[in-house]
Amino acid sequence: MEKEKVKKRIYVCHTFYHVYVACLKECYLPVSERGNADLVLSTMSNDFGDLKERAQDSSLFEEVFLFDEKEDVFFPELTKYHVDRGNLLINMLARIRYTKLLGKLQEPYVPVDFKKYGEVFVFCDSDPIGYYLSYRRIPYHALEDGLDCIRYYDTARYDNKGHFKLKAFLSSLNLIFIQNGYGKYCIDMEVNDISVCPYPCKKYVELRRETLVEHLSDQDKEEILGIFLADMKEIKEKLSFGENHEHKVLILTEPLCTLEIREKIFRDVIREQGQGAQVILKVHPRDLLDYENLFSGYIILPRKFPMEVMNFIPGLMVDKVVSIMTVPDGIHFAKEIVFLGEDYMDRYEARELHCQNEHLEEGI
Repeated sequence: MEKEKVKKRIYVCHTFYHVYVACLKECYLPVSERGNADLVLSTMSNDFGDLKERAQDSSLFEEVFLFDEKEDVFFPELTKYHVDRGNLLINMLARIRYTKLLGKLQEPYVPVDFKKYGEVFVFCDSDPIGYYLSYRRIPYHALEDGLDCIRYYDTARYDNKGHFKLKAFLSSLNLIFIQNGYGKYCIDMEVNDISVCPYPCKKYVELRRETLVEHLSDQDKEEILGIFLADMKEIKEKLSFGENHEHKVLILTEPLCTLEIREKIFRDVIREQGQGAQVILKVHPRDLLDYENLFSGYIILPRKFPMEVMNFIPGLMVDKVVSIMTVPDGIHFAKEIVFLGEDYMDRYEARELHCQNEHLEEGI
């Protein structure tokens, strides 16, 4: 019987930003090698709308699949493994069972056979897909969840505070699972900039997102815009008219704090940063605050695209982009970038809620 052909590559994405980076990586390949990749869109935390159809119509991806990935709370049989027994050994035995069972329970929902692919790329392998691939012993490449996100929140170490070296060792044996380069079947962990990662990991590899962007041709940029912006004409019209449209301030919203506090945060940001300007709010894909009604006096851009693709809109330039926690280094359509950061968030919530790396235990 003839052996089934192995497909080239597949990307597992949980956010619009993940899909954006997958597009960049495909465009970085020689033209002759493109179009041989498949795309998996996990619906666990995002509604991708009609992105599936537009991505499949592009020249970058061959097939696009939706993945009904399930959080562990979906499975009641996993609840008992979250109980702290007060004993490291007993807790670790429970975690070993949990690791295998979560991977096994995910199997009916996985839409593809990952063993058919030459390379598997996974964004955010802390989600159940990481457990599944480790359960099935499928090697994969991990990629950072967001631009330089480990710089501010090293989830592998924060989620495994206390006896981290022991836990990392057990993960290297595939007894438990730790994300971001510590799993046995994780080949490597791709980050934008190793130098900003606060703790070393032997599997980190660096590939600058800026390097990928600089490689894009005008045709590549147009194709990426076509994947994400079905209504680009409408967006350009929104940005071309209105009071003070010659002086634009773009504010990036984020799913911060509670909805009530979030509304106060962005009203404060507008008051402090948007005086005398046309204020534009780019709503984060996972931000569920009703900006259309609460901030109806401002221009509201849709949720369903990553702000980085705005770099490719011809002629777009704003006076200022304001970000609170999102790393804005990839923005090229602004004369000024304001990154408010952790100190700004101290005004609204306890510091330990947004400065996780500051609260890692000594010596982990």
